[in-house]
Amino acid sequence: MALDYSMPVLVVDDYKTMIRIIKNLLKQLGFEDVDEAADGTEALGKLKERTYGLVISDWNMQPMTGYELLQHVRGDTALSGIPFIMVTAEAKSENVVAAKKAGVSNYIVKPFNAQTLKGKIETVFQN
Repeated sequence: MALDYSMPVLVVDDYKTMIRIIKNLLKQLGFEDVDEAADGTEALGKLKERTYGLVISDWNMQPMTGYELLQHVRGDTALSGIPFIMVTAEAKSENVVAAKKAGVSNYIVKPFNAQTLKGKIETVFQN
């Protein structure tokens, strides 16, 4: 699957500042169509309304975590093919293993910059 900078991207985080940071990084990289959701429940609703080319989600959110969102996305045949990048402040190996088993496309540990994000996105679309 080729990387298309015009595809819609959904950024999911319960921390408004983090959403703003990720959206700014995506814009620096050339992405124009970026939506946001404050948690996994809101994200699921948006994913059912619109086709996204990429989901970038925080791990730690309430009431539905990024991990639970990932499980819902991978379990839904209509959504299961969407590339999904998990963002977390914790580099716990058990979290990485759990996310990989659940079908995460890639993983980013905070803090990160535009180059790191670009590399992770490019890796997802090269596979």
